[in-house]
Amino acid sequence: MLEKVVLVTRRTRLEELVQRFNTRGQTRFYIEHAGGDFDDYEREHDAYHRALELTEKALDLGLPRQNLDRSLLPTYAFSERDLVVALGQDGLVANTAKYVGVQPLIGVNPDPERYDGVLLPFTPAGVRTAAESALEGRVTVRQVTLAEALLNDGQRLLAFNDLFLGLRGHASARYRIEVSGQSEEQSSSGVLVSTGAGSTGWMSSVFNMAAGVAAFTGGTPGGSVRLDWESPELLFAVREPFASRHSSATVVAGRLSSGTELVVESRMPAGGVIFSDGVEADFLRFESGATARVRAAEHRAQLVIGSVKHRG
Repeated sequence: MLEKVVLVTRRTRLEELVQRFNTRGQTRFYIEHAGGDFDDYEREHDAYHRALELTEKALDLGLPRQNLDRSLLPTYAFSERDLVVALGQDGLVANTAKYVGVQPLIGVNPDPERYDGVLLPFTPAGVRTAAESALEGRVTVRQVTLAEALLNDGQRLLAFNDLFLGLRGHASARYRIEVSGQSEEQSSSGVLVSTGAGSTGWMSSVFNMAAGVAAFTGGTPGGSVRLDWESPELLFAVREPFASRHSSATVVAGRLSSGTELVVESRMPAGGVIFSDGVEADFLRFESGATARVRAAEHRAQLVIGSVKHRG
């Protein structure tokens, strides 16, 4: 039984800039002085808050409702009795999915003219039906595979799209990598591990770079690899591995099949991090003495994509 609705929201670009520059007037000056269109920021802001008002009314279902800003996601304790609704761009749904556990998650597109909404199948006008169906257990869901990084001290981080293991800034990350019986010391720009949902994002840019470099140097251009969202596999790639007397560049890409782990042992005395889905502010320290085991998580995100009609 679901007993509470948690509505996850985000600040608009305009709100973030006003917080930075103190007033809307100063924000307008900054944007226009930089050649930007302040009116576009206002249109986006107004559209989001209209959508928020409509969504709040639609979720007036006789249950307690709590609005939760995305900045509070890492510290909020979701209950198994929560129905979670995310109003924002695809990134907000991805960021929310790794914290909600196995509860159903409904993604709402606040501005379909602005956002494609791959993870946002509902509009404010349709979210009430989706929420009512979820409360009755009559929804269809996509069970999306998540990636998991587990440190030897018990800390854990999930990812909807991808995990990054490396060093803050542009210096080389040092670590030992092991997968399927192969291991070596490496120095690189970091290790990227992708889920099926993320295989068309950051990981695809790594494949594009590899194909372009291969073509330029006369090698055989490679293609990209994509996985279904529900695939139990993960992909990994080492970014810009450097070969030297102290580092190798053999274990640079591959698949992590179900039950297979990628083990990375940090050799970085300071600045080592693991973060997920591009959110660098929410990270695990990954410095000398830390070992991360990366694999597909046991539970999957439950993205609501539709309602199941009553039989009769």
